[in-house]
Amino acid sequence: MDDKLSIKINIGNTYYPMRINRNEEEIIRRAAKIINDKLTQYQNKYAEREPFDLLAMTSLQYVKQLLECENKNDVSLLNEEIKQINEELEHFIEHNK
Repeated sequence: MDDKLSIKINIGNTYYPMRINRNEEEIIRRAAKIINDKLTQYQNKYAEREPFDLLAMTSLQYVKQLLECENKNDVSLLNEEIKQINEELEHFIEHNK
């Protein structure tokens, strides 16, 4: 039985095909939604910025939150979300060079 699933994730109006474990789908989709919501906030606030700049600002926001949680020793769930976000960001950067 194949526990893999092929999905497309939209981040910053770009779709990324992914092959994931079925049990990761919810968290990956949730992470993409969180990223897109934050990107929309930054787009509304800084309309003149390039999409890459907005993505960088979004990354900074979430890594800051990760570091704050590490200081509180409460990182298990957030670490997993940050890992997923980081993978998506790396994929986005690689395909937008």
